[in-house]
Amino acid sequence: MSYTKFLAALLRANPGNVSKIRAAPGRCQSTAASTKSQEEKDPPIDGCAVVEALPVELISETKKTQLNKIHIDFNNTQEAYRSKGNVELLRSLLVFKLCTIDILVEKNKELMALSKKVLGQWMFEKLMKMTFYGQFVAGEDHNSIKPLIQKNQAFGVGAVLDYSVEEDLTQEEAQKKEMDACVSEAEKESPAADHREKKYKAHRQFGDRRGGVTSARTYFYADESKCDNQMETFINCIRASGGASADGFSAIKMTALGRPQFLLQFSEVLVKWRQFFNFLSAQQGKSNMMVLEQKLELKQLQESLTEMGSGAVDDKENWFTREKLGLSGTIDLLDWNSLINDTTKISNLLMVPNLQTGHLEPLLNTFTAEEERQMKRMLQRVDVLAKHAMENGVRLMVDAEQTYFQPAISRLTLEMQRKFNREKPIIFNTYQCYLKDAYDNVTVDVELSRREGWYFGAKLVRGAYMYQERDRAKEIGYEDPINPDYEATNRMYHKCLEYVLEEIEHSRKANIMVATHNEDTVKFTLEKMNEMGLSPTENKVYFGQLLGMCDQISFPLGQAGFPVYKYVPYGPVNEVIPYLSRRAQENRGFMKGSQRERSLLWTELKRRVLGGQIFYKPVY
Repeated sequence: MSYTKFLAALLRANPGNVSKIRAAPGRCQSTAASTKSQEEKDPPIDGCAVVEALPVELISETKKTQLNKIHIDFNNTQEAYRSKGNVELLRSLLVFKLCTIDILVEKNKELMALSKKVLGQWMFEKLMKMTFYGQFVAGEDHNSIKPLIQKNQAFGVGAVLDYSVEEDLTQEEAQKKEMDACVSEAEKESPAADHREKKYKAHRQFGDRRGGVTSARTYFYADESKCDNQMETFINCIRASGGASADGFSAIKMTALGRPQFLLQFSEVLVKWRQFFNFLSAQQGKSNMMVLEQKLELKQLQESLTEMGSGAVDDKENWFTREKLGLSGTIDLLDWNSLINDTTKISNLLMVPNLQTGHLEPLLNTFTAEEERQMKRMLQRVDVLAKHAMENGVRLMVDAEQTYFQPAISRLTLEMQRKFNREKPIIFNTYQCYLKDAYDNVTVDVELSRREGWYFGAKLVRGAYMYQERDRAKEIGYEDPINPDYEATNRMYHKCLEYVLEEIEHSRKANIMVATHNEDTVKFTLEKMNEMGLSPTENKVYFGQLLGMCDQISFPLGQAGFPVYKYVPYGPVNEVIPYLSRRAQENRGFMKGSQRERSLLWTELKRRVLGGQIFYKPVY
């Protein structure tokens, strides 16, 4: 299919894309998609009119001051641990100390298996609940976790529920499952016939996606019925979150909801479309402009495509008749991305540009009927979860995953946001700030929300897959997507955070969760909120930490009135052992790098003993 076919559609559209853009510098890999311009006077969508974006005066240029600035003392152990009894403090000290002993962490699975064999199942579970399970897991099911959730709420800390049961597969089993799930029938029949980019193809040596990952759970595809079961698990988690609190979150992963083959393929399509936009932008001498200021002149675009031999501009057949893009004689990145929006036949999404011919070509020559159904089922499951979240008054947090899946995950999440975030933020996307393109993604997605008038929801994290991503890029042979060092990641995190805070100050329609254990980042956020006059009671800026970690940050924030949440894992003891194994590994580095949390725990314990509070129990 020729690019001039969709060019014809663009030329037939109504004039006038006049949205004024607050552009962000740099390049962009966002998967965002634009819709109609304000000047087209479209009717409201789902009861919410499309709003025109206006220029923003950055806070960094004209800082505001707040009369009553909020200051939080993270050294006040009495406030930090007011929700904990002495036994809980001792347990934390024991667990954190054990996490610094290399041999215990490295052999933790073997030691747990041996303990179960020697002690028996009942004693093993008792031991785990007194130590690691009790520290990092809330309970076995949605009923048993309610007391902990209610106690935390009494001290100002909410919950992000996360059912943390995982398969305990061998590396060989994981690799086999991944290769079966990520390679299409067409690729199996003719492995050398396609022109796929190697980053977006499955590679057996990296088939076990758990490798080098300590802070994220991993799902492996087995069949469609298993995906349905995992969807039901997420639904139960959403209901439990709605039943346990009035303002909870629930976390999901896209790879649990369908065959990852589609995420790989759709990610490649999105990236190739962006590459073609970059190619055409460079032809028009605009490659060095800020990303949202790069606007393709349609007349020059027409000439370029004609030179590429793409056919007549007035060709009537076009794939994009459902799109009505406004025309001011130019197309920007968001207009361009919106061209990928055909859901009648999902495999139509998997069309990519050929830079030599200027024609659209299928990513793969053939898709089986079952592969088509699998793609549709994944989208349907995502939609079902979003509807349940809205019905139960729960916000849905879509976790980030590996970079070869992430463009598709972000695009699907954005589509949910466009549909469900019209009146309030329901769907939250996750941005990994160790990625070089994190700021570009954030700025373009914020701009999309401004143009279309929906609530932007984001969780900022540093990232969970650094070692795996770097090893894969080096061995397979593509650019390392990760920032060069920790300091660069910190700068990226603060840059993205400040941008969203400025958007909140401007419109009050952006929302962000600052998900971090880094005390300096929390202080940076509080400082910026004070400068911008953002009150914690507006519930626009949230903070998030893992259950069992960094209570000296979470509880002082919560008691000061800030919306703060613990990621609350739950599940049966035997089935969350992979999760506990990762927590032990993550804490080894965390505790070795900083003695601060253990020091604060000792300080509070000694204060209580010397003050005669040997049998202290929290009152709430």
